[in-house]
Amino acid sequence: MGLKILMAASECVPFAKAGGLGDVVGALPKYLEKLGHDVRIVMPRYYCIDREKYGLKLLPGVLVVPMGVMGDQYCGVYEGRVPGSNVAVYFLEHEGYYGREGLYEVDNKGFLDNDNRFVFLSKAALEICKMLDFRPDVVHAHDWHTAAIPVLLNTSYLSDPYVGGRPSLLTVHNMQYQGNFYEGVMDVLGIGWEWFNFLNLEKDGEVNLLKGGLYHATLINTVSEGYAREMHTAEYGWGLEGVVLERSADLFGILNGVDYDEWSPENDPFIPATYSARNLSGKKVCKRELQMEMGLPVRDDVPLFGMVSRMVKQKGIDILAEAIPRILALDAQFVMLGGGEPWAHFYFGDVMAAHPDKFRVKIGYDNSLAHRIEAGADFFVMPSAFEPCGLNQMYSLRYGTLPIVRATGGLDDSVENFSESALTGTGFKFWDLTAQALFDTVGWALHTWYNRRDAMKRLIANAMKQRFTWEDATSKYEALYRLAIERRIGGENLKGRLASVHPQDRKPVSVSLIRRRAPARKR
Repeated sequence: MGLKILMAASECVPFAKAGGLGDVVGALPKYLEKLGHDVRIVMPRYYCIDREKYGLKLLPGVLVVPMGVMGDQYCGVYEGRVPGSNVAVYFLEHEGYYGREGLYEVDNKGFLDNDNRFVFLSKAALEICKMLDFRPDVVHAHDWHTAAIPVLLNTSYLSDPYVGGRPSLLTVHNMQYQGNFYEGVMDVLGIGWEWFNFLNLEKDGEVNLLKGGLYHATLINTVSEGYAREMHTAEYGWGLEGVVLERSADLFGILNGVDYDEWSPENDPFIPATYSARNLSGKKVCKRELQMEMGLPVRDDVPLFGMVSRMVKQKGIDILAEAIPRILALDAQFVMLGGGEPWAHFYFGDVMAAHPDKFRVKIGYDNSLAHRIEAGADFFVMPSAFEPCGLNQMYSLRYGTLPIVRATGGLDDSVENFSESALTGTGFKFWDLTAQALFDTVGWALHTWYNRRDAMKRLIANAMKQRFTWEDATSKYEALYRLAIERRIGGENLKGRLASVHPQDRKPVSVSLIRRRAPARKR
């Protein structure tokens, strides 16, 4: 039997995207619809979203959103569809909150009212059910931006005729970003100050929206099994590892899927020549064209390394900066696409000026060029400090571009390390987050390219066989929705478990216990 699913998120491809969150929200509902589920998405109508381009239609009436001490606030609602599907997307039209450049920040500075902007989104997502006469079976929230939804469902909306008593699933795409704000946000949430405590929304004297969501969601998942394990540790839990440990029985890892309609070398409209595992001649054409496009010497006899990434520390841009002079001392070429921290723009610009025949960088994001790098490079570099899922390594596998990755999160889950003796594997992995480890692994790949052509052919064949489908991921999400419903019906939700204990009477989990019980790091 099909489910009614309310999904709230701050991003959704193709309307607005800053990271992998947008990819998931843009893809998952389409596949859920194919399984017979009724999915409704609620998100802001940022002013980068063109109403005419996407055929958005203004719904009659005004949505009233109670914002606690700020009183009732109002917004219009536009309705659209996820392209290629009949999945409805409801866009909140509020000029004060969303009528500005940028989704979360401008010039790497977060908007000062992000607390109100996303509490508004969370509450509006629940209030819109009245406007639509929609009674969801389960509510799916994503990251800190909508993590208030599980809290609201367990408190002020517990008796709501449309969403009261509904189970929730909270998907964590990145633990680093948690929604930390001053304690006055409690008055905007309007749920009562008794929930501002260690076992709910309080962390270090502030409101932590993600923490509240982790405690109150019926079930929790993240975007790879590896990251689900890492979230238990101090290194990757970002101060919330104790909460994760408490909820570990309700935490699941589901690796994201890939839209192979868009990312396939056999039918990619952005690349100069298509190719397949059976006929790789087109990949040679793609390499030559990429070299010409980026201004590098056209050489078949040199390995070409590619990278498409945000230039931030999470993506290992600092260790790449340290390693790149040594990498370029080798007989190799390197192309890079991305934007991020200003220092990185200047630094890699200087590297390009110093090594014009070996290194090229384009600042910013260009989707068509990203496709051509995937197709034209021999190796794809992802030295991430942490990576909840990652998609580029999956794209690279499909394009026969062998990934060089740090073994963390989804990178570790989706790439099998090369075995020189057995000729198995799909890429090259390293564990230590150091420039030396990155350099050594790039050197290993380069040595293999020059001296083990048999191994290269086998690795490329292995890589191109890999599939990470949304059909597989969606079936797992469907199972989580049904489990959440069973848990809620069975009275096993968090609020029920806490009913006999006043929140402020609960004791925090000791740090020593966290360290003893945290899973061992994979080596």
